[in-house]
This record gives sequence, C-alpha cells and structure tokens, in this order.
Amino acid sequence: MAPPFIFPSNLEDLEEESDDPRLSVVSPIDVTSLRPSELDELVKGVAFDLSDRDLFCIEDQDVFDRVYSAVKGFSILSPSSKYNLAETIRSNLAVLLPNVDSLSRAPQESPPGGVRIPLNDRIAAHRNALKIYAYFLVTIILAEESKQDTAINSKGAAQSSKKMPTSVWNFVAIRSRIINLIANSLEINLALLFGPGDTDVSYLSFISKFTFSLFENQALLKDTGTKDGLGRIIGCITAKHKRTAESCASILHLIYRFDFAVPHLAEVIAAAVNKYGDGSLAIALVREIGRTDPKDYVRDGLGAENVGRLIVELADRMPRLISTNIGVLIPHFGGESYKIRNALVGVLGKLVVKAFNDLEKDQSSKIMRLRGKQAMLDILIERCKDVSAYTRSRVLQVWAELCEERAVSIGLWNELASVASGRLEDKSAMVRKSALNLLITMLQHNPFGPVLRAPTFGATLEKYKEKLQVMEPACSDECASDGEILSGEDPHKAVSGDGDVLNEESIVQPEESTSDSLISSSQDQTQENTSVPDIGNLEQIKALVASLEAGLQFSKCIASTMAILVQLLASSSVTDVENSILLLMRCRQFQIDGAEESLLKMLPLVFSQDKSIYEAVENAFVSIYIRKIPSETALNLLNLAINSSIGDLAAVECLICSLMSKGEISQSTISALWDYFSFNISGVVASQSRGALSILCMAAKSSPGILSSHLQDIIDIGFGRWAKVEPLLARTACVALERLTEDDKEKLRFNGSKIFGVLQSLVTGFLLPERIWYAAADKAISTLYSIHPAPETFAADLVKKSLTSVLSHTTSDEAGCQADSDGNKSSTVLASKLGRFLFVVSQIALNQLVYVESCVRKIRLEKSKKEKAKYESEVTDGDPVCAAEVQGINAELGIGASDDVIIDSLYEKAEKEIVCSSSSDRNLIGYCAPFLSKLCKNINLIQKYPDLQASAMLALCRLMIIDADFCEANLQLLFTVVESAPSETVRSNCTVALGDLTVRFPNLMEPWTENMYARLRDPSTSVRKNAVLVLSHLILNDMMKVKGYIDEMAVRIEDKDERISSLAKLFFHELSKKGNNPIYSLLPDILGRLFSQNLQEEAFCNIMQFLITSIKKDKQMEGLVEKLCNRFSGVTDTKQWECIAYCLSQLTFSEKGLKKLVDSFKVYEHVLSEDSVMDYFRSIINKCKKFAKPEFKLCIEEFEEKLNKFHAERKEQDATTRNAMSYHKKVGKLRSIFRDKKGTVENGRNDNDTEDEASEVINPSQSEGSGFTTTEIDQAADHSEVLSPKTSRKGATRSKVKTSKRSLIRELKTSSPTQSNIRPRRARRLRTISLAMSASTPLCYVLV
Repeated sequence: MAPPFIFPSNLEDLEEESDDPRLSVVSPIDVTSLRPSELDELVKGVAFDLSDRDLFCIEDQDVFDRVYSAVKGFSILSPSSKYNLAETIRSNLAVLLPNVDSLSRAPQESPPGGVRIPLNDRIAAHRNALKIYAYFLVTIILAEESKQDTAINSKGAAQSSKKMPTSVWNFVAIRSRIINLIANSLEINLALLFGPGDTDVSYLSFISKFTFSLFENQALLKDTGTKDGLGRIIGCITAKHKRTAESCASILHLIYRFDFAVPHLAEVIAAAVNKYGDGSLAIALVREIGRTDPKDYVRDGLGAENVGRLIVELADRMPRLISTNIGVLIPHFGGESYKIRNALVGVLGKLVVKAFNDLEKDQSSKIMRLRGKQAMLDILIERCKDVSAYTRSRVLQVWAELCEERAVSIGLWNELASVASGRLEDKSAMVRKSALNLLITMLQHNPFGPVLRAPTFGATLEKYKEKLQVMEPACSDECASDGEILSGEDPHKAVSGDGDVLNEESIVQPEESTSDSLISSSQDQTQENTSVPDIGNLEQIKALVASLEAGLQFSKCIASTMAILVQLLASSSVTDVENSILLLMRCRQFQIDGAEESLLKMLPLVFSQDKSIYEAVENAFVSIYIRKIPSETALNLLNLAINSSIGDLAAVECLICSLMSKGEISQSTISALWDYFSFNISGVVASQSRGALSILCMAAKSSPGILSSHLQDIIDIGFGRWAKVEPLLARTACVALERLTEDDKEKLRFNGSKIFGVLQSLVTGFLLPERIWYAAADKAISTLYSIHPAPETFAADLVKKSLTSVLSHTTSDEAGCQADSDGNKSSTVLASKLGRFLFVVSQIALNQLVYVESCVRKIRLEKSKKEKAKYESEVTDGDPVCAAEVQGINAELGIGASDDVIIDSLYEKAEKEIVCSSSSDRNLIGYCAPFLSKLCKNINLIQKYPDLQASAMLALCRLMIIDADFCEANLQLLFTVVESAPSETVRSNCTVALGDLTVRFPNLMEPWTENMYARLRDPSTSVRKNAVLVLSHLILNDMMKVKGYIDEMAVRIEDKDERISSLAKLFFHELSKKGNNPIYSLLPDILGRLFSQNLQEEAFCNIMQFLITSIKKDKQMEGLVEKLCNRFSGVTDTKQWECIAYCLSQLTFSEKGLKKLVDSFKVYEHVLSEDSVMDYFRSIINKCKKFAKPEFKLCIEEFEEKLNKFHAERKEQDATTRNAMSYHKKVGKLRSIFRDKKGTVENGRNDNDTEDEASEVINPSQSEGSGFTTTEIDQAADHSEVLSPKTSRKGATRSKVKTSKRSLIRELKTSSPTQSNIRPRRARRLRTISLAMSASTPLCYVLV
C-alpha cells in the first residue's frame, strides 16, 4: 500500500525527503532538458498508463514521478500535450468519485484474482487518489492562470499567444469542467473516506484556499461556468462541511481588497442559501461586520465602501434573512464612516420593499413585523438630518425608490414631503439634487390623483365632511361595534389621519385615490350638482375624507416650495437649475398652485452660458407651449407674450428664433398667428392680436420674410382703430416695420407716404395715453429713421410740429392763466406737453447719431468693396505681383488712409453738429440744448413738476451722451440732480445714464467715480439696484477700474432688499473669475474701509465670509494670512481686533498658511488678551486639527499651547494694568480730599503755625522690601507729601505691612529738624493713619 499523500506548500516540496511516511517524488524527470518530441512522448506515456491501468495507479511511484514531472513542466508543453494530460487526470477523477459511494454498498469485494483487499486499504487508496488527482488539477489551473497573467503584462507574450492554436487547448472550457468536478468531489459522502465527523481538514483547506485565490482574478469571474463552480465549492464547504468561520474570514479578506469581487461573492452567498437552505454564512458575515470597530471603517475607506455594497446586495437577494439580523448593524449609524451609513440606508430601503411582503397568517407576527418596518421607516426619516451630505443624499434617493415601489403609506407621505421640501435649502448641491428628484418622484407616483389643485381638494373635502357628519349619527352604534373589528380586515380602515402604519393595506392604491380625485375635480368644475356620489358605507367615507385631507396637505406642501424653486433657478449649480425646471414642469402638470408663475422665472436662463441649462430651458419651453395642433401652439405663445415682462419677452424672442431655425415652429403655427392678428378667429380681442404680432416679430428676426406677405395688415390693424383699444398695438406695429426686409423697406420709401403720416401723427398727436405714448413714440421715431429715405429732413419737420403744438397750447392757455389766479391748470398742461417735446427732441438727436454712424459704416463698406474690386481687376488684367507692389506703395504713402481721414473728419463734424455748433449756423436741436440745460438748472421750478423733471433730465442725459462738450458742461448739474432730486424715478434714470456716459466718455467721468459709487447708498431701492447693475456692467466689462470705493458694493451684499443683495453677490462671484481673482488684492482694503462703515457685527461677518469664500487658491489664502496678521500692528481698537480675527478664522489653512500664522506671532501677540479674539484663534486651531496630517498635528498642538499660555499671561498683565489704573483714580480722589482738608486747617491756623506746612506724612513703602512705591502729591503747594502705595504683581503680605508700620515710626523719629518740630495739635490731626488692604484692591491711605 502506498504511503499517504499530504498536500505540500508548493509543488517542489514533493521532491524533499521527510521523516514521516508520505508519498513523495523519488525520480523526477528534468523536462526542461527534453526536446518537444520527447515531452510529447512523456505525456503520451503518462496518459496511456492513467487510462489503461486502474484508477489507483497514480499511487505507483513510477507513475507518480512521471505525472509530477509533466505537471511541473506544464507551461512548456505543447497545446495537445496540455490537453491530453489535463483531460486524462480530470477523467480519472470523474470516474473515481462514483466509486467512493460504492464503498458504502460493498464494504469488501474480491478482485478477479481472488485476492481480498481490506476495506481500510481500499478507503486509503481512494483517499490518496482523490487528493492526488485534485492536487495536480489545481496545480495545472494555477500554473496556466499565472502564465496568462504574465502574457497580459507582456506584449511579446500576448503576440505569441495569438499565434497559439485554440482548437485543441481551450483552457477556459477545461478550467470550468475541472472546477465543477472539484465541486462535485465536495458533494460526495467524504465521511466514507475520512471518517464520520472527521473530514480531512487539509483537503478542505487546500480547496478553499484555491477557490478564494481565483476570486482575485477579475477576468476569470466573467466566465459563468467557472464562477458557478467556485460558488458551489464555497457553498458546499460552508453549508455541508460546516467551515463557516474560515469562509467568512476569507470572504471579508476579498471584500476589503477587491471591489470587483463584491457582487460575485454576494451571488455566491445567496446561492448557498437557496441551494442548501443554510444562511449561516450570511449571518456570520453580517455579525462580523456588525462587530467591527466603526473606527476601522474610517481608516479603510475602500473596505468600508465594499462592505457597504455587500450588505446592500445581501439585503436585495435575501431580505428576510437580513431583516432578522439587522439589529447588529444599526449601531453603525453612530459611527463616523458615512459610507457604512450610506450602505445601511440602502439596506433599510431594500428591506422595507422586500422583507415584509409575505406576512404570516398569525396576527401577532404581523404586528411585530409591521412594527419593525415602521421602525426602519423612522430611521430613514431621521437619517435625512445626517451630518454627512453623502448620507443625506443617499437616504433621499432611497425614499425615491420606495415611492416608486409604492412602499410609502399615506400617513408617512406628507411627513416625507415636508422633509424633502426642507432639504431643498440644504447647503450641499448633491442633497438638493436628491431632494428635487424625490419630489418629482412623489408627484409622479402620488396616491391622490392627476390633479392636485388645493381649491379642488378643499371643496371636495368639505362636501364629504358634511356628508360624513350626516351619516355618523345614524350609524353611531354600528361605528362603535365596527371599531372593535381589527383594521386589517378592510383596506380603507387602515387609513389614519395621524400617519400610523397599522398594516400592509394602509398604503392607498393610486388607482383608488385617482378615481376619487377625478370625481371631485369634475364636480368642482361643473358645479351643477351640489351632492356628492354615494361611494359606500361610513368607513369608506371616512377613508376617503382622510385621503382627501392628506392630498390637500400634500398639495399645499408642494405649493410652499415654489419660492425656494425660484431661488434654485438662480443657483450656480447646474444640477439645481435643471432639476428645478423638471420639478416645476411636473408641478404644472399636476396643476400645483403657483407653478405656472414660477415657470416663467426660468425664461431668463436662456441667456446662460452653460449649454445644458439652455437646453433644459428650451426643452421645457417646447414641452409646455408647443403642441401638435397649430392653433393651440399659437394661442399658448400669444398668451405668453401678453403676460410677460420686458425681460421675459427678450428671453422668449431668443427661444422663438432658435425654434424657428430648428423648424420646431411650423408654418401652420405662423398662419394661425396671422389669423389671430387679423381677427380671422372668432372671439379674438385686441390684446391677443397684439400678442400674436409680437410673436411674429420675434419669428421675423430669424426669418424676415414672414412679415412681407401681411404688410398692409400690419399698417391697417396696427395703426387703425384697434390701436385705440390696445395702446401697445401701435408700438408692436412699429417693431414689425423695423424688422421688414430691405426690399420691403424700399417699397415703403417709395409708396409709404401714408405710413409716414401715421407715424408723425402718432408722435405729435395725443391719441395714446401718457404712460403708453413714450414707448410708442420711441419706436415710431426709430422706425422713421429705419424706413424713411431722408430721415433727418422728416425729423426736423417732426420737431417743428411738436414745438408748434406746445407753443400753440401755451398761447391758448395764457388767458386762462390770467383768469385763474394760481395758474395751476395751465402750468400742469404746459409741463406735460413740454415733457413730450423734450422727449421727441432727445430721441431724434439720439437716432440721428445712430443714423450718422450707420451712414459712415456704409460709406466705409462701399469703399472697401470698390478697393477690393479694383485690386481684383488689376490682378486679372495685369501682373498680380505688380498689383500687390502698387497696393503696398499706396499704403506706405498713405494714399488710401487720406480717404479714411476725410471720412473720420466728416463723421466728427456731423456728430458735433447734432447738439452744438457755432451760433451762426446752429441747427434745430442746437437751439433746444441751451434751453434744456437752463430748464434743468431751475431746480425750484422743475421740482414742482416731477414728470417734467423726469423728461427733462432724460433728454439732458441723451444730449450729453451725443456731445462731449455739452456733457462736460452739464456734469456738475447731473450729479447735483442725481444726489438731491426728490423723485426716485429721476435719480434712477440718471444713475443708468451715468453708466452710458462712462462708456461714451470714460475720461470725463473718471474724476466723478466716487460720486457714482455714492449711488449705492441711496435710500431708494430702485436707485441702489440700478447702481449695482451699472457698476457691475462697467467693472466686469473693463470699462471702469476697480477703485478704492469697492467697499460700497461689498456693503450691498447685506442690503435689506434681497434682489440687490443677490446682484451684489453675483457681481463678486463674476469678479472672482477675472484674471487672478481681483478680490484677493481688494480684500484688505475692503476690510479697512468696512471698519469705518459702522456696520453691525452680523452684517460685517456675512460680508467678509462671502468675500473670503470666493478665494479658492491656496497661495492666495496664504497671502491673506500674512496681510491680515500685519493689520493687527496698526490697530488699537478691540472691535477691529475681533473683526480681523474673524476674517482669519474664515480662511482655509494649509500647512504653509498655518506656518505663516505661527511666524507672525509677534505681530498679533498683543491682541491675545481678548477672549473673543482668542476664541477665533481656537476655531482656527480646531479647523486645522480636522484635516492635518498626523505628523503636523504635533506642531498645531504646540502652537495651541503657546497661544493659551500667552493668553493667560496677557490676561494677568491686563488685570494688573486695570488695577493700577483704578489705584490712580483713587489717588486722585485722595489728592482732592487732602487739599480740601489742608485748606480748612490752614484757614483756622495762626500765622505762627506756618512752619507746620513743611511737615510730611511718610509712606512706609519707602522701607526696603515693602513692595510699594511713593507718589508725590502737590509738593509745589505745601511741600508735604502723601506717599501712596502701588501694588506689585505678587501683592504684599501681612508681615510686610507690619514692617511698613515700624518703618513709618522709625522714619518719623529720625526725620529732619523741620519735620520734627511739629506742634502737638498738628500731630494730633495727622496721628490717625490707617492702612487698608484687600485681596483685589491696591493698598491706600485713609486720612481721618
């Protein structure tokens, strides 16, 4: 009998001799020295012996040695030899496995020769053969896998592997068969071979180690057959052979190291449970994960993530098993690893959906399971407030999944909606994104119906409540008896108002609630039948009332988020904007109150530079307003144009142009719009006609030919009788005329006398209301300059007629003025007409400037075309090189430039003549300009008529924009008006004009920069808003340098008006993107100027916090540390110390930044005595500790210790200083008391007592070691001294006080003769001297 086979550590160990009897290699063959043909012969011989002889020939020493040699050189074998060797060993093992079971049926058999073999020997032979075959097969797989890994890493090997024929040696297929065969070997009755309960540990350990090592190969797991075989091995070892602990440890090892193995291992664990019905491995894994220290997951982030993925996979595959063991994982919610908390949230979500579907029939079991489910839901609600944004985001995602699975009850629905609405204001963008998606999902899967209008729900709810009140008295006895019945018997009874989850049926099905809502909606809309339909008994009515109450609450909750969603539309996060638009669209679909108005706020986002935001707005616009039926699309668009503001109209125009270019708006829609404009559809009103024309004008911007076919309709309807009904219709018609093609404009120039007359009457007449006339006249004048052949001539006639209208009106009113003593009526009429005249003059002047520029542009364009044509003709007729040389010579001589100089001079002259010229040839507007200037300077007159002042100042600003000299002459007047005008409209308009003047004449406006910034302090909200907009435009477009007054803009961050605050924040946000972030260099100056603004502490902190957060670079942060520290040296105010320290605490400190803070200690050491300053430094230390490396934390702790020590010392010194100052105050009081008493004594003293004036009271502190100093009091007056003590830092002891008394007596005895001749009466007055000293006050004298 062969000795037993023992698994070696590696293949070569079989060649070593051992003291104990074991099967080893005696005569190995060196296959590396053999030729390929010899190797093939060796393998053929081995395969022949294994196939021809019995299964146990592998134990023979000769066969064993040759098989060992072939396996050892397996990598150098030919493919055919590899296949023969591996397939022979595999087939022998496959035959051997059934023979093991025969041992139990035939304990002893006789071979053909008649020699009986003992049963123990047979068992030993089977055991040896099983181990040898399994070992060599495993070795072959490992060798081939190692070779393939090497081939992947080596290009040469990869190329050689491509040349290897795969028809014979298909390793993947053979590997799968071998692994499944090994799995079969574990499923046989191994107790027959190894004894009952005594399975060979080495065999199982060897197979287990081999299996788990293969799980480290990601490519291998892609083969389904191999992966299934490995799973069978692990399941069998764990479930059948009870090696759960070892398998659990190996699985955890794989999970911590290889993330790709997680789903495969989860599948293996689930397969083991399904096949063997043994969940011990899953339970052991869950408990081991639960017992792990939470701090370990913090240190190993990858391991924590993989563990989390595993438990989520297990919860998804075996929810019932995990739900019974979830308690061991719940404590990890208190750990610091957010990845584990994320995974636990996902686990709870999977369990809520899947673990409670198949409830037992036992009522008590139902209640226990449902309580567990409710506890999980409560945990998910609580986790919405987790400290980690990742966990908050994940739990909201889980709630969205639960809503999709309809696993949220009505009782919990509104609580969840409230939580999600609150998370919309979360500081993290990912949490806001998840909250938005959750609300979208809740709307899409809501159980209340397709219409969520609050008024509809409220009206229907009231009706059913009334019906319920009628039914309740009649059914009171029945209700009492029904209350004893368990709520689980009726799904409607489970709906409770307080949100308790009683049973599984408490989840209202959407079909039921939708039908209820539809019934209610139809009744509310028709209002024909006041009664409600009878839907069932009393309990069903109660359930419906509870559902309607919940639906009404849900509708109000969603409606309350509209303001937050509008704010998110302006968020800097793209996901916020995109998901807010999606949620608003969903709200509009369900008719949530306020959704329609909120959606209009998204229109300005079409101008966003982010392509994704633009596409989101465009897609939303198409889905909302574009319909398949053209008439519906036209009606939607014209209603949008009617209800939109000027800014929204600009956004709609951009979208319409884009959709026209893409073909989204069909010609049928354009035809429908013309029908609405032309009143071809019944029921059309004038406002709808105007809206249709507005949309057509927008479409004409990209397709100008749209307006050509209906030109006469535009003139007849736009300026006809409908213009009196809808005043804005005339203005819209003017816009349409401006957007005509050049061919259509040429037709009007030759045949447009009628239209010119209409436009003139529109400007000079009084058909339109005052509030509409200005906008219409503006467009009418610009239209005249666009389509008239000689606009300057026509404009001059227009000015004259307008002036005639004013003068004639004034003349007719002079008599009235004489008849009326106060003349208010005639003056008011004159002011309104004069205002119109000034508006016409200024608008014509401005359009004349634009007209001159367009003419110059056309001349230059024609000139360049002629030069180009001339050059091309010369090149064509003659030598191209010669033509190029001639052109170069002309350019050097300036022949072509002379024409440009002439054009420029003519342009300057024409521009100058618009407003100012010599008195001899002054034009029409030139005469109006001085009058306008004098009118605006007459403050007393013009302030009586605010409308006239508004028109006059607007006209003045327009003329100033045209001419530089006129601008310079009236700048002082303009700034006087903008600062002192009582009308905020005037100040607001002038503020806007200042921006235009800065663009036009920057050098003239540069000295007035401070006055422009002063507009930011205006009491009017509109003025401040315009000032912020103007300055933002000028600075961000490099039209104005950022001066030292930028602190005024910073103060607007905390403006009481939210719109202004948002604009200021947007300005600094955009400013931080320019260059090297100018805020970095401006911040110290802003800080210094804010000190003088007398801001509240909260406002100052908010401003500086916002500005500091805009600085992202570490280098700039480090520079700010040094700059802010240096500011401590020049500041003595405690309040400023606190402000600087607060700014330091808001910085993000890197290692270099903290080093600069430590190096600057001498600069700020004097401020550390203040507790508030020290608190900010402590916050800096705490912040640095959180993110510092372990080796750097020691330096932080040393710095903290230094700060605390110096703070304590400075506190002690300051206390001593305060005591000294208190002492000096007391000494001052003593001085006054002494003087008063001395004066009293001297008044009653005789002349011969004058020598007493030289007497002294000696301070005992003069004695050595007393610790006190002397202070002279009024020595010049009476040569007497009161020697006052000053406390030292250590104070004085009782013995020192006694020494001081003795010293006083001694000095009195040994005093000078003058001092010793004190009269007894004087001595009695001074004999009472007491020393009073306490623990907290300095020593002082009290004279009695």
